[in-house]
Amino acid sequence: MAEAADLPHVAPDALAAMLPAETTALVVVDIQKDFAAPDGLVGGFGQDMTTVEAAIDRIEELIAAARKAGVTLAFMRVVTHPDTDPAVLKTLMVRRGQEGGEAICRTDNGGADYYRVKPEPGDIEIDKLMFDSFHGTDFDEQLKWRGIETLVMTGITTDCCVDSTARTGFHNGYNIFLVSDACAAYEPDLHTGTLNVLEKNLALLTSTDAVLKAWG
Repeated sequence: MAEAADLPHVAPDALAAMLPAETTALVVVDIQKDFAAPDGLVGGFGQDMTTVEAAIDRIEELIAAARKAGVTLAFMRVVTHPDTDPAVLKTLMVRRGQEGGEAICRTDNGGADYYRVKPEPGDIEIDKLMFDSFHGTDFDEQLKWRGIETLVMTGITTDCCVDSTARTGFHNGYNIFLVSDACAAYEPDLHTGTLNVLEKNLALLTSTDAVLKAWG
């Protein structure tokens, strides 16, 4: 399979005109303990976090550049409790023979906490139960109130929560960009495959360096 960098990306010199600070939001998806930290739930199962850490390195650069340029920051995270676990998710886990597997990003053990990045006053902050950052939240309302037209997507995982949020964002009328090296999946093929599908259907791909140049 091709590498993510081999997929079609927007020409860097054309990017600045597409990402005006006043109508663009940098969306940071699920950079939190259970998904990203070595001592989180996924890391505790022995998952190699090398690509995740590399993506977070780039997300930190993008956050700093966005703040300097006046771009809206939006932080998404999964926050769960036993009494709010969706029945459909619990049923899925039981049918997979993984009863209790829905217990991730809990508040009582710190699994829902941000990892390495966190919002500041004035940023958008969305707590969600599952994958799509729009579902059951006021994310769309907050973006529209700020006059946002374009979403620059980063985070983990590319194939799950980034994908779900990007798709709904597009259906809700937002221009979607994915920063291909500031997203990550636990399996390289899932990362590249998802970027490929999204680029073909609803999004444009860019890179951290190109976005930094556009906002610099």
